[in-house]
Amino acid sequence: MSRTVTDARVDVEDAARWLTGRVVRTPVLRSPVIDGLAGARVLLKAENLQGGGSYKMRGALRAVGRLAAAGHTGVIAQSTGNHAVAVALAAQEHGIAATVVLPVDAAPTKVARARAAGARVVFAGTSVEERVAAANGLHDESGHPVVDAYDHPDVIAGQGTASLELIEEAERAGTPLDTLVVPVGGGGGVAGACLAAAGRGIEVYGVEPVGCDSLARSLAAGERVPVASAPTIADGLRPSCVGELPFAIVRNALRGVVRVDDDEIAAAFRLILTELKVLAEPSGAAGLAGALRLAPEADRQRTIGVVLTGGNVEPALVARLLVPPPAEVPTGAAVAA
Repeated sequence: MSRTVTDARVDVEDAARWLTGRVVRTPVLRSPVIDGLAGARVLLKAENLQGGGSYKMRGALRAVGRLAAAGHTGVIAQSTGNHAVAVALAAQEHGIAATVVLPVDAAPTKVARARAAGARVVFAGTSVEERVAAANGLHDESGHPVVDAYDHPDVIAGQGTASLELIEEAERAGTPLDTLVVPVGGGGGVAGACLAAAGRGIEVYGVEPVGCDSLARSLAAGERVPVASAPTIADGLRPSCVGELPFAIVRNALRGVVRVDDDEIAAAFRLILTELKVLAEPSGAAGLAGALRLAPEADRQRTIGVVLTGGNVEPALVARLLVPPPAEVPTGAAVAA
């Protein structure tokens, strides 16, 4: 990259100004029970309450808005779900066409949301490679640009505005962040978080499901390493390889990656629902699972920020995850940060 990460922070700040009034400024939540489990003050940015149900709306609106202003009449996107929904909604808002490519096993809720926003839905296999090939073929046919889910500068900057808002709100509350934790799929969100946090002395961590840890392996190898993604309840965190642009941003800016298993994600999901009284999808709950993994390194004077990236989850999965193991954590009241 020709610019440093600190220099590139301006891209997130510009996106934040542009998105003002276009996205929901989601609340920051806090629970004494979660603070106790983490051994630190934990502030959770409720992007599960964002338009479209996830923080993907931020990057999609920024990218699609600029393409529409440049005269494009349609866009194409591929993802496991949330990015496709966000691009469909952004295209609808700007009065242009959207075609989204989803895996054949995409969550029905996300498929329905994309269609409800007027998008043409195309299914392509189960791997990101199959979706990318389908998206590129659609681009060749129509000429419409592809808005990548994470390898796109406007998407990264837009996603980073969620972390920027969390950082700013923590500062205003007199509890500035020491640590920022973001779930990782293709890496766009955590790359945006690194840009937002640049120059502020905040340690940024990514969180990946066990077996879907391309970023962790890539950082260890010094180059991007694809993985054969393992099954996980966090369907939004299973790209086979971290994106090229996100990796270039995070490789020297990220403090580390935390791996979490499905049991830890499910426990975090229950905590968010019972303590914060909001519904996050497992991919979003992974951020809290990672923050709790960092607990041994924390202390009660520190502040950990977590981005709850989305809330689009199947009712049947909610019912399954709500069944706790024999030993469950006691509950307490949630409070606004």
